[in-house]
Formats: sequence, structure tokens, C-alpha cells
Amino acid sequence: MTHYASPFAWSDAAPVSRPRRAVQAARAVRASLARPSWLVAAAVASIAIPSGSQAFRPGVQVAAGDVASVLLVAAAAFLLVTRRVAMPSAALPAFGPLVAAFGVSTVCSADILVSLPGFVRNVQLFVLVPLAVVLLVRDRRDLAIVCSAVLALGLGEAGYGIWQSVTGNGASLNGENIRAVGTFGAVDVMAMSVVAGMAFLILTVFALWAPGRGRAALPAALLGLGVLALALALALSRGTWLALGAAAVLTLVVFDRWTAAKVLACCGALLLVVPVLAGGGSAAVLDRAGSMAASISDPDRSVADRYHLWAAAVRIWEDNPVTGVGAKNFPAYRDSYAGIELSSGSETADPVHGYIRQPLLSPHNEYLLFLAEQGVVGLAGLAAMIGVLLAGLWTRRRVRDPFWLVAVSLMAFLLVNFLYADLGGPTCALFAIVLGIVACRALGELGEHGLAEHGSAEARP
Repeated sequence: MTHYASPFAWSDAAPVSRPRRAVQAARAVRASLARPSWLVAAAVASIAIPSGSQAFRPGVQVAAGDVASVLLVAAAAFLLVTRRVAMPSAALPAFGPLVAAFGVSTVCSADILVSLPGFVRNVQLFVLVPLAVVLLVRDRRDLAIVCSAVLALGLGEAGYGIWQSVTGNGASLNGENIRAVGTFGAVDVMAMSVVAGMAFLILTVFALWAPGRGRAALPAALLGLGVLALALALALSRGTWLALGAAAVLTLVVFDRWTAAKVLACCGALLLVVPVLAGGGSAAVLDRAGSMAASISDPDRSVADRYHLWAAAVRIWEDNPVTGVGAKNFPAYRDSYAGIELSSGSETADPVHGYIRQPLLSPHNEYLLFLAEQGVVGLAGLAAMIGVLLAGLWTRRRVRDPFWLVAVSLMAFLLVNFLYADLGGPTCALFAIVLGIVACRALGELGEHGLAEHGSAEARP
């Protein structure tokens, strides 16, 4: 890993002249900007660009993040062909079975022409973009750049979401435009909460190491966590709350159990005090939180529709157990297998897009979507990829390495989030990049060289 001398470092040698110091600083800046990880950071930033409500055809919408992810793959392919980078040896067992599973389910699809775009999309998100991130991220500085980009995206979307909720420019809920959705709008109502949740986990890991980073580090981290937490509360996304809670608790416990106990006690006290201080402004958040407890015995319409979609996905898989019905074919089979209680679509509204009725095109569960459309073959391929990544994280575990802890935290968030959500909208590209962050630490090609050079300083981000 390349080391860059600081132009402000003191030593016993003769003082460096001001012109020479400026030259050294300029070289360091050029070397930093030349890092290919900035391409990944730019792709992360592009996700915030509003995609609008127009689609090229029903069910298909190309966002700026999708275009940027294709450019990432092209850049990584160029570096690979010119032999400037090498493919990690663990890439084949991690992603090979999944590509094969996608191919088999596509060939056996009930409608191959419909499934072909789905095959390309799945390979892009689950294989090509994550591997591109692995190839473009060379060392720990690169990984810090990418994680910082995700954090900046989350903070930006959180700030905008808070403004939407306060000024009544958010998505509609019970007739009021109070739901924070960021630049994604009501058509992708969960996107902002997913982005903010990932940023929250990254900043949580930074906060755990902040006490040794200067006086301002910990207050700044806590302030950022407060902004993200407020935006997540105003997003009113119950699924993201559950996934974030599970991932955050795991992160704290893995780092230090005593720290976890203290933080959870403080959070519990805040949950009791904040609603009282907030008064009527927290009514929607409290109602939304209370509805999670009633989601089993007395589910609302949104939760009931999700249960019906899950049941339909299971029935589709039972009739097509091995290879499923093919990618993108769930909507064609949904009505034949779902009960009459299922709604014809979901309703969204915001001041920008107005009222939109969206069809229910997926079961809102990534694992059940794999079962219905890819069958046991597809789910086995997904399980193989997840298993290799988890095994890599376990084999190369370094609890005091913040990048390892970030990878564990983000992986936990994705796995829990997939229980009640699936890929769709502009956050697809972010999912692929985050999966690449996890793969960077799990496949081992990144971390071993950088960690070995740092020696005792391996705990520093």
C-alpha cells in the first residue's frame, strides 16, 4: 500500500522550504484524486439524483445510479484487461454458483424473453458491480473514500428528509405530507430510510473509535447520528427500523458487550423521554411504531398485502420448485396464486409526483422472490454467495478493525432487510456497491496487505 508523507510533519531534519512543501502537497492531492475509488464514490453520489416518475416501459426505470454502476463495471473491466488489477481468487466460489443459477433459471423460464432482462439485471447487481468495487478499491484509503461517500449521501438525504417532514413537502401519510423520503420521492418511499440506515451504521462504527481521534470527533459523530436518527424516525419505515436495530445491536455487541449495554440503556431512556418532549409532533412516529406490535394480530392494509404476496410467492414456488417461473415473471403469476383480499396496487402521493397508483410487482421479500422466480437453484446460488462472504468475514475477523466491523454491520443490515423488502428503485445500485464493500473485506485481497503494514495501528480507520 502506498504511503503519502504529510507536508505538515515535524522532524529533526532541516526544515522543508515552503515551495517544496507546496509541491509535496500538490503531489499528494494528485495521487489521492488518481485513485479509482473516487469513481465508486461518484457512483454513490449519483444515487441522490432524482430519477423522476417516467419509465422507458412499465416496470423498468433507469436511474442515474444504474448508469454510473455500468461505468464502474467498464472501468474495472479495463483495469482487468490491461492487467493493472487481478481478480481475487475467492471471487469464483463466491459469485460463480450464483451466475450459473441465474443462467439455469433463465433457460428454464416460462417466458425467456421476459426473463432475459432480469438475468442481465441480476448479474449486474449481484455480481458485476460488487466485483467492480473489489477491483477499484485497492487499500484501506480507498475503502475509507467509499464509506465516506455512503455516509455523505446518507447525511444529505437525511437533512433533506427532515426539511420535507417539517415543511409538509414529504410523502403523504393519512392525508398529511409528513413522511421523509429525500430526493427519491414517494415512488420509492423506503429508499431514503435505507440510505440513512447504512450511513447510520457506518457512523456508529466511527463513533466507537472517535474518542481517540480528537476532542471534536465524538461530538461530531453523535451530532451526525442524531440527524440520521431523526430522519429515520420521520421516514416512518418500519422495516428499516427493524433491520437497523438488529444490525446496530450486533455491531455494538461484537465491538464490546459492556459498551453495548451502556448504549442500549441510553437509547432506552431516550425512547421514553423524547416522545414526551416532542408532544404531538411525534404522534405519527408513535402510531407507526405501535403498528409493528399489531402487525401479527391486527395488520394494517400494507402489512396484510405483504402477507398475501408472501403466500402467493410460496405457492408459485411449490408449483415450480426447482427453477421457478423465471426472473421478472412474478407479476404474471401473482393474481393466479394470490387471494382476492390482495389490493390491486399501492397508493403514493407527494407534492412533486402527485398521486400515483403503483402495481405490486414483487412479494417484498428478496428470499421469497428468489424462490418464486429462480426456484431452489436460484436460492442455493444466493445462499452460496452469502455463505462465502460470511465465511470470509469470520476467517479474517479483526474486531478492532473498523472496516471489518463496517462490513459485518452492513451485511447484517442487508440480510435482515431482505426479509420484508426486495431490490427496486435507485437504491439497487447502492446495494450492489455496499455488497462490494463487504466483499472487499471478506475476500481478503484488500485487507491483509494494508493491515500487515499498519501492524499495531490496525484498529485505526
